[in-house]
Amino acid sequence: MLSTTIDKHCYISCRHLPPFFSIRHRIVWSHIETVQSSAEILHPAVRHGLRYLEFAEDEGLEIHHQGDLPARSGIGSSSTFSVGLIKALLALRGQIIGKHELALRAIELEQEVMRERVGSQDQVAAAYGGLNVIRFRQNGSIQVEPVPLGKARIAEIEESLLLFYTGSSRLGGEIAGRVIAGLQDRAGLLRRMHAMVEEGAEVLLGSNSLARFGELLDEGWQLKRQLAEGVTNSGVDAIYRAAREAGALGGKLLGAGAAGFVLFMVPPERRNAVCQALSHLLCVPFRFDWEGSTTIYHDTPDAGGWRPPGDSSGARS
Repeated sequence: MLSTTIDKHCYISCRHLPPFFSIRHRIVWSHIETVQSSAEILHPAVRHGLRYLEFAEDEGLEIHHQGDLPARSGIGSSSTFSVGLIKALLALRGQIIGKHELALRAIELEQEVMRERVGSQDQVAAAYGGLNVIRFRQNGSIQVEPVPLGKARIAEIEESLLLFYTGSSRLGGEIAGRVIAGLQDRAGLLRRMHAMVEEGAEVLLGSNSLARFGELLDEGWQLKRQLAEGVTNSGVDAIYRAAREAGALGGKLLGAGAAGFVLFMVPPERRNAVCQALSHLLCVPFRFDWEGSTTIYHDTPDAGGWRPPGDSSGARS
């Protein structure tokens, strides 16, 4: 698959909670949780993640999450959280983890421990960052090949993309489950979508017009919407139709489907027209991000556990 990351981030900070408090853990996300046991934590990735990384029950933690984008919107925020959580918690122990191992451990956490019906692409993208061809081999291995672009080509691509938020979110597991259940009956669609990866990368690496890439996006969306019921709906179809009529070359709904963010490739001279046609939606400005999950602060702990005044770490994914 062809994948890229953008400059919208998930920030996670964690530290050992000082022993002066009557609680064992404090987890701050869309809720503020103060609990005595990790089993009481509502946030599923944190609850399972502490057990997965074998944190002792008496090892009190404070974890804060801040995100640039909403959850359950098809843009990879959930897997990005998992990647950042693992990186930050391991850094708290003084452990540095490489990008590939980080991606694999996030995949294991979500798929094997949490039993989520999710793919593996978002974890790899968040861990590595940048524009990559990601190859998932039949033997289970994952190969990441960066697509090397010059600054001028990057700027050209960025100026040709528009991202809109539909204002709704969903749990993608149900749609993903329907897609998985029907894969054997849609092998032809999948083969064509697979072949489009190489063609798309070649277009981006070239110096010709990006119009062909827009056509590939449109073809890919027409194929994707056939994978299962619920991938699209009348509202999404109306948004896509309005953008195309205003001059978009092609686009796609990100994630499993039904809601969230929709991306379009638009000639620069048609950007205003497309924005006006979709003025009822939030247009999200962005640039590509090339770093992947990054430790932005790390105070290495002593072996004895909690110590004042530091003992904290933070990761950006």
